[in-house]
Amino acid sequence: MSTYNFDYLDELEAEAIHILREVAGQFEKPALLFSGGKDSITLVRLAEKAFRPGKFPFPLVHIDTGHNFEETITYRDQMVERIGERLIIGSVQESIDQGKVVEQTGKNASRNALQTVTLLDTIAKYQFDACIGGARRDEEKARAKERIFSVRDEFGQWDPKRQRPELWNIYNGKIHKGENIRVFPISNWTELDVWNYIRREKIDLPSIYFSHERDCITRNGQLMAASPFLNMDSDDIVERKQVRFRTVGDMSCTAAVESDATLIDDIISEISASKISERGARMDDKVSEAAMEDRKKGGYF
Repeated sequence: MSTYNFDYLDELEAEAIHILREVAGQFEKPALLFSGGKDSITLVRLAEKAFRPGKFPFPLVHIDTGHNFEETITYRDQMVERIGERLIIGSVQESIDQGKVVEQTGKNASRNALQTVTLLDTIAKYQFDACIGGARRDEEKARAKERIFSVRDEFGQWDPKRQRPELWNIYNGKIHKGENIRVFPISNWTELDVWNYIRREKIDLPSIYFSHERDCITRNGQLMAASPFLNMDSDDIVERKQVRFRTVGDMSCTAAVESDATLIDDIISEISASKISERGARMDDKVSEAAMEDRKKGGYF
């Protein structure tokens, strides 16, 4: 008899593919939320394995703050062209222009929190009943509270008390009109798992994940990419640093780490030795102890 040798990445992959197929089977209008970061890129590879040679049963949706890293947007456009899938862009700038949100002011202003309104408007416009995302439980304590199928009410809000049991990989996608589900196929993965999978699958990533020289300033103890989006003033001293980014988000809230890691193996070694999670480089998570949970209750991804 032939034998099958599955390692832990095979098991994680199989679980994620099963979840993606459950979404396709249970929902009428799902979408895959795509940020251009490594986790959503991994989801695209998993979707290819789940549905090829057919088309994805959902579009990719990017909520664009207008303050993204140029490398991320370039990668996004090239990837969409390569895989031939539909991309929907929700614009935070349009939400600002329409008066639906008010842009923050001050030195630490960021558009990151404004994404919630744009996301909810995009969900309503296209009537999405499920939104797939790349959140992982090891990222942040609020994310560890959510199940793989996370119910959001008609206002997009998350209530921890409405969590549903998920026994034996059985997922309940039944919702009332106006509600939607946020789905996290790689919820059981860690940052290290994602990088090991990227290495195994030989997945290309935006260049900012690897060490490079960049003009930076130090703000609130974090290295931030020097940019007009940061509301820089005379107190900000620009220094040339050798850095990379562990997580990709709005330039106004995503910090870099000093690093010489130019290869995936170097990054894996670096992460293995780190005692700080990747969300430690996100300024938006430092607003309060419950910053992420408060945003999720308000409709944030």
